[in-house]
Amino acid sequence: MKDNKFNELFEDLNFDIEEPDQGHKERFFRKLEQASATPEKEQKIRRLWAPVISIAASLALVFFLLGEYMSPLNAANNDLASISPEMKQTQQFYTGLITRELNALNEEIGPETETIINDALEQMKKLEMNYAHLEKDLIDSGRDDRVIHAMIQNFQQRIDLLNNVLTQIEEIKSLKNQSHENNII
Repeated sequence: MKDNKFNELFEDLNFDIEEPDQGHKERFFRKLEQASATPEKEQKIRRLWAPVISIAASLALVFFLLGEYMSPLNAANNDLASISPEMKQTQQFYTGLITRELNALNEEIGPETETIINDALEQMKKLEMNYAHLEKDLIDSGRDDRVIHAMIQNFQQRIDLLNNVLTQIEEIKSLKNQSHENNII
């Protein structure tokens, strides 16, 4: 009885007890060798391109860094700072002041002030484009005093614009607070 249950168990499991055909092992190893031989050729091809790609990437990096290194030198000759140490101080003063005013303006962005701020930023872009033209004129004119004066005036116009906009924003806020207080009373 035990042998019968044992045989039934193995019959139910359907084990594959057949032997493979003759030469199966050799065919299997041949296919395995062919499959492993193919990636080696692809790796050799990849290895041939790797130095070429790395050289090209290195050259691109060198040209990029060289361009970045050279462009500030060219740009430095166009601005007020390249004229004299006093003009460098003047430029730093004005750019610092403009940066602070722009930061203050950005802090005031709200639904009531959005239109005024966007208009001011558009006018700032125009003044900055005008300044870029003045930088070109500075080189063309041989550092003419009139161009230098125009560049300083451009800085002053930008600061005046930002101050006027900040003043308008403060007036809008105070009017809003007054109307809010009147509504509460």
